[in-house]
Amino acid sequence: MKKIIVPVDFSEHSEYALKTAAKFATKFNAEILALHMLEMTDVMLTASDGFQNEQAIFFYKLAEQKFEKFLQKEYLKNVKVTPIIKHFKVFSEVNDVAEKHDADLIIMGSQGASGVKEFFIGSNTERVVRNAEIPVLVVKNQLKDINFETVVFACDFKEESIQSYKNAVKMFDKINSKMYMVYVNLPSERFKSSVEIEKNVVNFFTKAESNLDKMDTVHYVSDYTVETGVVNFALKVGADIIAMPTHGKKGLAHFFEGSIGEDVANHANLPVMTFKIN
Repeated sequence: MKKIIVPVDFSEHSEYALKTAAKFATKFNAEILALHMLEMTDVMLTASDGFQNEQAIFFYKLAEQKFEKFLQKEYLKNVKVTPIIKHFKVFSEVNDVAEKHDADLIIMGSQGASGVKEFFIGSNTERVVRNAEIPVLVVKNQLKDINFETVVFACDFKEESIQSYKNAVKMFDKINSKMYMVYVNLPSERFKSSVEIEKNVVNFFTKAESNLDKMDTVHYVSDYTVETGVVNFALKVGADIIAMPTHGKKGLAHFFEGSIGEDVANHANLPVMTFKIN
């Protein structure tokens, strides 16, 4: 791990992310790319070129001063931090920055979202998770450490999730984590028998590992939603973090079908790391 992106909006939750990133940077000798998104209002975007440029320069300088002060933290003293300010209107372009700088991980603070506001507007966290090609770690609170001794990896054991699973194993093997895998069996038309589930699991490990050595790490739970099943199981085993693949659905498909990775990232109190399904 060489580079970690942390979107910063000067809030308490973005500082949780920055502190977490500092721990990762210290452990892996990585660089933090602290990213502030200078969101441009519709008025500025439609203003005349001269007026728009003047306002953009003013707000950029203001953000630069505030950013510099915000990054003067004791916990960043021995960490390489590169501040980046971008003129973006929304957070979905974080992935563009990640690709340009060849980043390995995005760490983002979030207070979550719920209800009507979440449906119509969504949260910045959702936008980042939905668009990111690299893993995204979402933290809700200040983390004491990043040992993550116990990890719960939620999986449907479809072949499309194999690479995400491999990426998760690679990530958590670096910090010697114990990873439980959980499948949530749902009622109605999505219900599967034990034989059907096990058949999928056997096929999954055969193609992912070329053996069935990790069959005993898989747990099956029943619940009304994948989100509640994953969170309840994580609490049961005393997990330090939840990991899961996500499709990163966009547009209408996101609202009609939902994205479980985003739902868990938004609502779980535990830190959540998502891995994009390619």
